[in-house]
Amino acid sequence: MTRNRHLPRAVLIGSASLITLALVALAAQSVDVNEFFAERTKPAVNLQERADLAQPERSRAETATELNDSENRIPAPAPAQASKPAEIRTLFAQPNGKLSTQGFSGQGNVRMSQQATVAHEAPGQQALLAHDPSRPVLQQSGRERFASAETNPLKQVAENPVSTFSIDVDTASYSFVRASLNGGRLPNQDAVRVEEMINYFSYDYAVPESREIPFETSVSVVETPWNEHTRLMQIGIQGYKVPLTDLPPQNLVFLIDTSGSMADANKLPLLQQSFRLLLSSLRDEDEVAIVTYAGSAGVLLEPTKASNKSLILQKINALTSRGSTAGHEGLKGAYALAEQMSGDGEQTRVILATDGDFNVGLADTKSLKRYISEQRKKGTALSVLGFGRGNYNDELMQALAQNGQGVAAYIDTLSEARKVLVDQVVSSISMIAQDVKIQVEFNPATVSEYRLIGYETRALNTEDFRNDKVDAGDIGAGHRVTALYEVTPVGSPAQKFADRRYGNDVPSAKPASQSFEGELAFVKLRYKAPGADKSKLVTTPVMTDTRDIPEAETLFAASVAGFGQLLKGSDYLEDWTYGDVEQLARANRGSDPFGYRSEFLSLVRLADVAQR
Repeated sequence: MTRNRHLPRAVLIGSASLITLALVALAAQSVDVNEFFAERTKPAVNLQERADLAQPERSRAETATELNDSENRIPAPAPAQASKPAEIRTLFAQPNGKLSTQGFSGQGNVRMSQQATVAHEAPGQQALLAHDPSRPVLQQSGRERFASAETNPLKQVAENPVSTFSIDVDTASYSFVRASLNGGRLPNQDAVRVEEMINYFSYDYAVPESREIPFETSVSVVETPWNEHTRLMQIGIQGYKVPLTDLPPQNLVFLIDTSGSMADANKLPLLQQSFRLLLSSLRDEDEVAIVTYAGSAGVLLEPTKASNKSLILQKINALTSRGSTAGHEGLKGAYALAEQMSGDGEQTRVILATDGDFNVGLADTKSLKRYISEQRKKGTALSVLGFGRGNYNDELMQALAQNGQGVAAYIDTLSEARKVLVDQVVSSISMIAQDVKIQVEFNPATVSEYRLIGYETRALNTEDFRNDKVDAGDIGAGHRVTALYEVTPVGSPAQKFADRRYGNDVPSAKPASQSFEGELAFVKLRYKAPGADKSKLVTTPVMTDTRDIPEAETLFAASVAGFGQLLKGSDYLEDWTYGDVEQLARANRGSDPFGYRSEFLSLVRLADVAQR
C-alpha cells in the first residue's frame, strides 16, 4: 500500500492562515522611510532657519556678526576607533525606502544612517534631525545626571534678612545648554544653573590694585527688566589678574578617560584637540604627565617638561578608546604621580577629562568626594573637563571639582576648549582666593522681599559664613563672579507676602539705625589666602542708588538671567518671553571681541523656536 505523502487539508489550511497573518503583521510593521522622515522631522526643522524667519528684519552684516563664532567652529574630527566594540542594533534606510535593523560596530552609542540622526532624551524630549556631518552624533541621554535643587524662593526680610552662599566660577551649564540647543532641543531643566550661565560672560568690573586684597567688589542697583516694581541688585567680584609668566612652575597630570564610551567625535577626538591647545599655553618649565584609564589604569607619559612638546603630542595622538571605566583606579594613579612631581614653590593639579561615567571601582559620590578632599589637603587640586552626551554625569563632575578646589567645564566645541584652556588658562590653574563666601543682609527699612537668582546648589547656612571649617568656592587669577538679587522695595505693589493681622515685624527685630538710612543692603565676603586657615572679611554697603557697574553690563547680565529662568520654567518672570530676552541683550550687547554675546542671541532664538 502506497503511503500518502500529502499533509492533511486541515494542516494545510492552518499553515496558510498562519503565513497570511505573518505577512499582514510584517506589512503593518513596514514603514516608508520618506514618509517617516517627512512626518518626524516637522518639529525639528532646521531651528536656525526657523529662528531667522521668526526675527524682525535685520541687516546681513549684523546677522553675520552674531553667528560668526558658531560658523567658525572647527568641525569635530572622525571618531576614534574602539578595539572590538560590541555589536548594537540601529535603523538603516534601504534602497526601497523601507527601514530595517542591522548590526554594526559601536560601543553602545546610538548612530544613524546618512539620512537622519535620532537623539533620545527624557520622555517628551525626543527629536529627529537631518544629519549634519560637521556635528557630533547625538546620543541616548537617558543616563545623564545633573546636580539639582529647588529654585530659590522669595523671602521676606522681616523673617529672613540674611542670605548666604558659596561663590561659583564654573560655566559648564552654559556650554551644555548651548550643545542641547544647537542639537535641536531644549535642555533638561536640571541642567540649567542660572549662575553658571551668567558667569560665562565677562563684565566691566573694577580691577584690584594689588594682590593684598585679591579681588574687588562692585555693586549696582537697577530697575528689574521683567518687573518695573522691583529692583535688580548685581554683585560683581573681579579677581586680581596674574600674568602667566608670573606663575610658579605648574605640574599638570592629564587624567584621560579612554573607555569605550569615549569613542565618539565629540568625546576623545575633541579631547585630544583640547589638550593640544592647552599644551600650546604652557611654558618650558612646566611639567606634564598623562594617566589613562579604561578597564584598568596606567601611566601613558611619565613626568615630562612641556618643552618636549613632540613627545607629549605623540602620546596624546596615540590615545584610543576601549573597555569600561575604572575611574577610581585612574584617580589614584594620577594623584600618586602628582605627589612625585610636587616641589617647593610649585603648583600641582590633576585635570580629569571624561564623559563622567565612573562605572568600575569606588563609584559612589560620597566616597569620591572624601577621597578628593583628602588629596586636596595634601596639596593637589583637581579640575574636571566634561565631554559628549549620552552618559554625562554632571552631578559627579560638579562634586569632584568643588571638593578638589578646581573648576568644572563642559567642552562641546573646539572654540570652548580654546576659551577654557587658552584664553582662561591662568584662572583655570592658579587660585588667588579659597573658600570664598558671600553673605548679604537686607535692610528691612527699605526692602520687604528678595530672592537670589541661581546658586541653589551653593547655598550655605547663615552660621557657615564665619565657620572657616566649611568649604566654599575658589577664585582663580582673573576670574569674575556675578550674583543677582531681585529685591522688592518697601511699599512696592510687587510685594507678594500678604500683610498679617498682627503685623509683619518679628517681635525681636530692632529698628535699623538712622545711620543706615538709605542703605539697601550690606554685602560681606569672606575668603582665605591660598593655604591659609583663617579667613579675611571684606564689606560693602549698598545704597538704593549704587551704580558701580555700567548699566548696560547689568542689563546684559539680566538678559542672561532671564534666559536661564525661562529655560527652567520660572514663575517669577511674569509674562516675559524669549523675544524680550533677545531685545534686552541686543540693546546692551556692548563690547564683544570674541563673539560670545552675539552667539547668545542666536541661542535665544533657537530656544524660542524649540519651545513652540
